[in-house]
Amino acid sequence: MAQPYEERNSAVKTRRQQEDQRRMAFRRAIEDLTDQRQLRLETADYPDIAALNYWQTPSANGRRTAQPAR
Repeated sequence: MAQPYEERNSAVKTRRQQEDQRRMAFRRAIEDLTDQRQLRLETADYPDIAALNYWQTPSANGRRTAQPAR
């Protein structure tokens, strides 16, 4: 038996909403990457700003550990 019109319409509407949400998430991700790239290009002239990057930590080999006093 064929689905009533309202059920088919509701399923189509739900599917379109999900597709729109996926499309918008993808678009936001692209915009974020574009903004980050632009910011990097604008701040590339200021090498001292690189020292303010808290997300990059020195590697384990590059860290100095405190030596116990003898």
